[in-house]
Amino acid sequence: MNLNEITPDKVVDARSMGCPGPLLEAKKAIGSVSVGQILEIQSGDPGSREDIPAWCKKTGHEYLGFVEHDGYDSLFVKRTK
Repeated sequence: MNLNEITPDKVVDARSMGCPGPLLEAKKAIGSVSVGQILEIQSGDPGSREDIPAWCKKTGHEYLGFVEHDGYDSLFVKRTK
């Protein structure tokens, strides 16, 4: 899957937040997308590269990966339940 070609169903802009802000925003937002849909979390916190995949593993959602932009990352999560 080419992450640059993903059209997310919802985008959460957490670029201005430090840890654990992006993770908390992801937790809040995952309920607003349906099973099978994709959530994009925009984060300026480099720790999100570890936090979001670990949260997905713990909760059972599918972590699709991240795309690095100038000053932030877009992390993609597919809701599985």
